[in-house]
Amino acid sequence: MTQDLALRILELARDAGKTLTTAESCTGGMVSAAITDIAGSSEIFARGHITYSNTAKQEMLGVTAASLDAHGAVSEEVAKEMAEGARAAAGADIAVAITGIAGPGGSEFKPEGRVCFGLATKDGTQYETVEFGARGRAEVRMAATRHALDLIVRALS
Repeated sequence: MTQDLALRILELARDAGKTLTTAESCTGGMVSAAITDIAGSSEIFARGHITYSNTAKQEMLGVTAASLDAHGAVSEEVAKEMAEGARAAAGADIAVAITGIAGPGGSEFKPEGRVCFGLATKDGTQYETVEFGARGRAEVRMAATRHALDLIVRALS
């Protein structure tokens, strides 16, 4: 399924003359890998940012310490800043960001399977939280990857 989405992204981005980038935390590069698995993706894919630590989010993407302190890494505020920072750093038309709790674990306030997404374009930034549930680490990461790819397709459609 990710291959179909990535092929669609390549087709749509080529047709629109758009470039894209990623900022990934809990998916650890899975979105970037899905896109770059497709031959020809270098035409539309600027770069991927894997920012697993809070320090990386701050240094590479400009996420503020204030947002991290107030909301935590798994938050819509941080996903928004990640997407905006990635788009600016890469000079891309579209950036998708993912930060979440893949598991195992979590807490009463931030359960396993909670993933926050950001999508930045020239028109602004959208963000959302999806509760994938405690499916296990691999399943949460794959579901988050598919969702991020779908967000890019919708932004290009």
